[in-house]
Amino acid sequence: MYGGKTARERQSERRAALLDAALDVLAEHGATGVTMRAVCHRARLNDRYFYEHFRDRDALLKAVLDDVTAAGIQHVLGAVARAETDIPTVMRAAIAAGLEFVTEDRRRGTLLVESQATDALRAGRNEVIRSLARTMTTQSRALLGERAPSESDAELAALTLASGVLEVVAMWLRDRLDTSREQLTDVLAGMLVTSVDLPRAISRSADGASRADPTE
Repeated sequence: MYGGKTARERQSERRAALLDAALDVLAEHGATGVTMRAVCHRARLNDRYFYEHFRDRDALLKAVLDDVTAAGIQHVLGAVARAETDIPTVMRAAIAAGLEFVTEDRRRGTLLVESQATDALRAGRNEVIRSLARTMTTQSRALLGERAPSESDAELAALTLASGVLEVVAMWLRDRLDTSREQLTDVLAGMLVTSVDLPRAISRSADGASRADPTE
């Protein structure tokens, strides 16, 4: 024990301080500005503590992205759990909570915008999309019950929606979309609601392809 804290507790606090400092530096200087020395200086920690937790800068950036993603998913799931059970309300609650999460702390929004700035962040972003897609698939199948699409169809749809939503929100955060937060919420939630009809849409598409195929 030292200062009333165990070695493990002190390590945990140092790791949290480094992650928080990395978010600060990223928000101010972008992903390329996140260096070991800059982060340690902001966290007021000796350089040696950096390597206590992270192999290099890429490992730190991935840890930041993982940490923020996990917190974001929990924030959205909490909003969904508090929403009514009808599908449009649930979808709107999910989108509204996601936008709230990336805007209430501007560092999170910057992280999303910068998520393709380095190889490590691009790889992490792909993992984020898959994580979001898995969560969306689980939630939609629970909501729809027997009306849910097959697992493979649901996964493909969720991957498409997750990657699209992230990119549109990133564009909005960069001020490249002339739209209000309310309109963005309505449109993205509407897209999620329309995905409920995926099984019938796939069936209609397959029927159309069969009729158009002259070999059949």
